[in-house]
Amino acid sequence: MTNPENTNARALTLLILLALIWGTSFILMKRGLEVFSAGELGSLRIAFASLFLLPIAVLKFKGLNTGHYFKLFISGMMGIFFPAFLFAFAQTRLESSVTGIMNSLTPILTLLLGVFFFSQKFRRQSIFGIVIGLVGTVILVLANSGGKIGGINGFVTFVILACVFYATNLNYIKYKIPDLQALTITSVSLVLIGPLAIVYLFGFTEFTEKLQTHEGAWTAFGFILLLGFMSTSLATILFNKLVKISSPLYTSSVTYLIPVVAVLWGLLDGEQLYPGHFAGMAAIIGGVYLANRKM
Repeated sequence: MTNPENTNARALTLLILLALIWGTSFILMKRGLEVFSAGELGSLRIAFASLFLLPIAVLKFKGLNTGHYFKLFISGMMGIFFPAFLFAFAQTRLESSVTGIMNSLTPILTLLLGVFFFSQKFRRQSIFGIVIGLVGTVILVLANSGGKIGGINGFVTFVILACVFYATNLNYIKYKIPDLQALTITSVSLVLIGPLAIVYLFGFTEFTEKLQTHEGAWTAFGFILLLGFMSTSLATILFNKLVKISSPLYTSSVTYLIPVVAVLWGLLDGEQLYPGHFAGMAAIIGGVYLANRKM
């Protein structure tokens, strides 16, 4: 039998790794958008990730049936394709730290969708922990603006919609694809959606022209390459693995830790930290603990 303590330790390790990787992804997107459009960034990110995992996907194909392909395509669209474009478009008008902080909407959406559409049960304590975590994200938003509420524009709807896709896919993997391993889900779903991104990239963008003529294009290209490998391929494998060994609510809690990493990147980039940053991060971590602590 699996040792519960070992499982909990593995889940915590995966949670921390995901927070570090995805917390870094927003600054990588910011660097990529200095040259490439949101559509180019989103499609490049998916294309790179699908090519990285193609050899693994080929090996996994033989263990799948016809029904699996449809489910994996749907999972890839919800959990990777649409969010990749939505976050890229959002960051053309929002600060990367704000985008990262708003990503913490995912746990609440995961819980609500799980309850209403996937018959998931929850404890009142989980709601309490989520609320505390959200309070922490609000504190971070205020602290990031020096205590002043910044103007919020319509591009926040892209982030909200991306979070809806993330939350839906998280429950979908847990309850609709329980028989497949995380590596199979990630590699095959990426390969299934990869051609769509490649067709869009070469058929509807100026990507190749920018590579040849735009100063700094290859540097931005490198950041997106890293984004595709680290934040899409590797992170999605770890994410789906975490779904398999824990609850959807626990897995979605990674989005509470992402703002912490984003703020730390800001510090390294010369941004000033206010006391509210530390208070917000403490509330976020406390909320994750309370939401997932067993009674």
